[in-house]
Amino acid sequence: MARRLALIAHDNKKVDFVAWATYNRETLAQFDLVATRHTARLVRDKVGLEVDELLSGPEGGDAQIAALVATAAVDVVFFFVDPLWAQPHDPDIRALLRVCNVHNVPLATNLGTADLIITALIPELAGQRGPEDPA
Repeated sequence: MARRLALIAHDNKKVDFVAWATYNRETLAQFDLVATRHTARLVRDKVGLEVDELLSGPEGGDAQIAALVATAAVDVVFFFVDPLWAQPHDPDIRALLRVCNVHNVPLATNLGTADLIITALIPELAGQRGPEDPA
């Protein structure tokens, strides 16, 4: 079963997210993807990847991803957060961050961490032996 990645980007981070996802398109294509509504549409329309679309963040999409994390249906969360603007659904955002920490799920909230995590997901990119290599 393929790992499942969750993708979210606040409005002021969507341009950065699309650039990052485009650069990492080949890697992201190796995983099942799920995203909040607007991020999913960007991934589909601008990056060209299939993605399961949830509600938008303010409508409960962040809470849906938190539920997926809590039930082990998501392995990694990439959440490009805008720290400079208050979000109307801040309680859902905090719940998602908390659930990732409770369940020890990797969570990237910025470009630097996203780069580190995406590299770690593909052992060949990190210079490690992959599962098909003899030990």
